[in-house]
Amino acid sequence: MTSASAEALAIPLSSLTGVGAKRAAELARVGLHTLEDLLLRFPIRYEDRRRTASIASLRPGTLATVIGDVAGSGLRRTRRPGFTIFEMTVKDGSGSLKAVWFNQRFLREVFHRGQQVALFGKVEQTAAGLQMTSPQYEILGDSSEDEDPDDVETVDGQEDSGATAVAAPGGTSGEDEETSVHHGRIVPVYERIGSLTPKIQRSLVRQALDRLPSTLFDPIPRDIRSTHRMPGRAEALRDAHFPDEGADVDALNAFRSPAQQRLIYEEFFLFQLGVALRRQSIERERKAHVPVVTDAIRVAARRVLPFQLTTGQKVALRDIVRDMEKPQPMNRLLQGDVGTGKTIVGVLASIVAMENGLQVALMAPTEILADQHLATIRRLLRDTRFRVEELTGGGKPAVRRALLTDLASGDIQFAVGTHALLQEGVAFHRLGLAIIDEQHRFGVVQRSQLREKGTPDVLVMTATPIPRTLALTTYGDLDVSVIKERPAGRQPIKTTVRPETRRDEVWQFVRGELERGRQAYVIYPLIEESEKIDVRAATAMAEHLALDVFPPFKVALLHGRLKSDEKDRIMAQFAAGEIQVLVSTTVVEVGVDVPNATVMVVEHAERFGLSQLHQLRGRVGRGLEASHCVLLYQPPLSDDARARLKAMSETNDGFELAERDLQLRGPGDFFGTRQSGLPTLRIGDLVRDFAVLQQARDEARAWLADAKKDDPILRLAWGSWRDRFGLVDVG
Repeated sequence: MTSASAEALAIPLSSLTGVGAKRAAELARVGLHTLEDLLLRFPIRYEDRRRTASIASLRPGTLATVIGDVAGSGLRRTRRPGFTIFEMTVKDGSGSLKAVWFNQRFLREVFHRGQQVALFGKVEQTAAGLQMTSPQYEILGDSSEDEDPDDVETVDGQEDSGATAVAAPGGTSGEDEETSVHHGRIVPVYERIGSLTPKIQRSLVRQALDRLPSTLFDPIPRDIRSTHRMPGRAEALRDAHFPDEGADVDALNAFRSPAQQRLIYEEFFLFQLGVALRRQSIERERKAHVPVVTDAIRVAARRVLPFQLTTGQKVALRDIVRDMEKPQPMNRLLQGDVGTGKTIVGVLASIVAMENGLQVALMAPTEILADQHLATIRRLLRDTRFRVEELTGGGKPAVRRALLTDLASGDIQFAVGTHALLQEGVAFHRLGLAIIDEQHRFGVVQRSQLREKGTPDVLVMTATPIPRTLALTTYGDLDVSVIKERPAGRQPIKTTVRPETRRDEVWQFVRGELERGRQAYVIYPLIEESEKIDVRAATAMAEHLALDVFPPFKVALLHGRLKSDEKDRIMAQFAAGEIQVLVSTTVVEVGVDVPNATVMVVEHAERFGLSQLHQLRGRVGRGLEASHCVLLYQPPLSDDARARLKAMSETNDGFELAERDLQLRGPGDFFGTRQSGLPTLRIGDLVRDFAVLQQARDEARAWLADAKKDDPILRLAWGSWRDRFGLVDVG
């Protein structure tokens, strides 16, 4: 990268006119620090303001952009409890237009008489005249006051109202700049950042573009750019924010313009180069101890088997053992839908390691799950010579010190724990296998810390079926094994969707299951009542169910705020059948295994993601009895919520549900946490741009095979892998 390019892109945003300490802090909170950060943040949409329509020319059924003045606004209540309508009248000299929004009370504080606004939406004809329902909007000016006083801050001794004119191409400013940047063109609209409105951000982006040199270092190799006829980087950045007069607005809003596609490709190319480089470095590593598999070890493994392995389990185990016998450290992802038996596969791999004199560490995301693994593994290994112990954040100091001593000396062969296994002072004698369960709950930094305890084989296990889209990209440096079959004898879980008005008949069904000696879960999204969210809280409903619905059965409450020993006591009682109904938050989403529990009721199911609902459902159906999941919802349902609940009722296949969830929620939210190991993509979308991603992956690998070691693109790829994508050098 040329020094001029690097310096231009690294200029801090605080150097821009209109960015004082307050705004710089707001930008930093969303990861924007430099000009490059700002320019690699795409607009969320584009509005065609080349030909703004007058209100008099509007026709019902068409999409249009109008600019006018707010003549009046207010909140209108309806007969429906809690339902409100915000109405606003806009005039432009040719006529008036009404705009309405449902259940958006905050708009009272946004709009007032005298403001100039732009509205974009579908025009409707009503008895009262023309109307737009829930249009997109932007406040362009205010005849009564230039800006909200809260936005005013001091920059270099002068007031910054956010309305500072910046030079546009050709040296225009003031009113000319307003026309060239905000009106009379295809206008980029950015997601609001704190007090930074889309209008303010347009001015900042315009300044940033004006500071760019005419040419920039390009991270896409020249032959690839030539083959695909890509625009240069500087040209693409300009066109992605301020498209030319003749640009296709539909293509822009679909992120299919040449400039957008080029920048999306660039991001994927750098990420895939990082994945390929990481894989190369793994293949160069060598383990300190390479296990061998003998007939005696095979006999020892068969001795602990409680049942016949499924075909999927056998194939996965074979892949894992083959990796363990290689001199390079294993990096394998074991995917298995809920109830497919990943744990026994991990235990059998552990026997191979321990029979070779190596230690095993299994890391779980919660103490409840670690406790469950401990009980399962001790039961499976009770007739072996191997010692299994648990190391979590709690416990008596003296006991912990003794465990650490035995772990370091090798007297403990199998350590089960939480993130406590990563802490300083935790040392292993000969760590040979690290098993990470429910990988999406761990950040990649934590995985790296576990590898630093030795150079072990790494087996990542997840019960979240990962769509092919993500498996091909996010886990490009891991080999993948998949278990799909459930153990013999287990029946599919029957899922039904019911409105909350039918709750009484649902309770009647649950009572029937309890009378048959079975157990039930009732799941709520919150722990305590919230004034802002109208949901039934677990704490209040546990008492109601115990006193009014399920006497004489015992009802208990489990949630994340309970102390560890209290959670352990409740789960132990539920597993032993002493508690018949467990009211819980999503703390039971992973790991809890009670075969006698045959029914789960999820309250306010519309508030849960599809992947989370599937994980919750997997807590039943663990035994041989028919099991049921009832999803109670509170109408009215959004389109997305209706799609989620419909999908749950149609299939038990976690991989099919994962693909649907990815479509509904997007990759950023798929795992419910940003600490998922997912790349922090700025402009690319793993679903929308999958074809571009595949092309970038193939071409990155092909280019890397012939690349020179000192190529600046390689240096940039390593830096992007570790910094820009939020990833580190991990297994």
